[in-house]
Amino acid sequence: MNKSQNMTLSRRKAKMDFKVSLIFVIPATFFMALYIFYPIIDSIYISFTKWNGITAGKQFIGISNWKTLLADDKFWKAFINNIKIMIMSLAIQMPFALLLATILSIIGKKGKLFKTMWFVPNLMSSVAVGFLFKYAFSTTDGIFTTISMALGHGRVDLLGNSTWALPTVVLVICWQYIPFYMVYYMASYSGISGELYEAAVIDGANKPDYFFKIALPLLKPSIRNACILSMVGSLKYFDLIYVMTNGGPGNATELMATYMYKLSFKQFNLSYGSTVAVGMLIVITLFASVVMKVFRGKETELK
Repeated sequence: MNKSQNMTLSRRKAKMDFKVSLIFVIPATFFMALYIFYPIIDSIYISFTKWNGITAGKQFIGISNWKTLLADDKFWKAFINNIKIMIMSLAIQMPFALLLATILSIIGKKGKLFKTMWFVPNLMSSVAVGFLFKYAFSTTDGIFTTISMALGHGRVDLLGNSTWALPTVVLVICWQYIPFYMVYYMASYSGISGELYEAAVIDGANKPDYFFKIALPLLKPSIRNACILSMVGSLKYFDLIYVMTNGGPGNATELMATYMYKLSFKQFNLSYGSTVAVGMLIVITLFASVVMKVFRGKETELK
């Protein structure tokens, strides 16, 4: 077989591979356009109109909704609450998840049952978790009120207290998501060669030395990715908060997503609700971009 024949066969194979790839790419592109790109574009358009989401007609009002958004104290209060959740979640989830992953990696197969038990909360839906803890924190027969009454004290209303409502919900979020990051870190641990630990022991290193000087530096990319996942997730959180507090008391636990939902489907102000939704998209996209750029910059400095 000469050179020209080989080139012809290569071209035919390339064309065949391209056609096969199109079979998989076209349906995926269609569904992405239908369920992601179209709703985003439609929401952007609706944000420039006045519409209740029920009547057929939409009245174009220009940037009026966006002017309202920039001066909307409730939206910015909700944004600050999202930031508070993000900071508290990072401060609790990451250290505890890494600690549990480290302990279970040291224990090995003996901790299999414990690992399974810990992962159960993450398998539950956020709505189910929300209802579970809403009743647990109930002022009538909740666990904390029951204990407090048994000790001769008054009722405990954590979710009805504007000071404690948000931290209480954050603890529930952490209870549900720490297992996810625990398993994520354990998967990262499995990628570290056991020979490194053996070599460290031979050189006289103990377990704390191995963790801080060898394992932790190797886990930094996984920790970075976990932090990004947690931060972005905190900015778009909705279901558990909505079930437990409905954004209350007052606006103490109001988030951007819960505020958008109330505007759109309770107050039937879909145009302004769409403005809030697009605002959320912009905030999350910018935030994620900045965070990723910062992490990449630090990686470049280390190299």
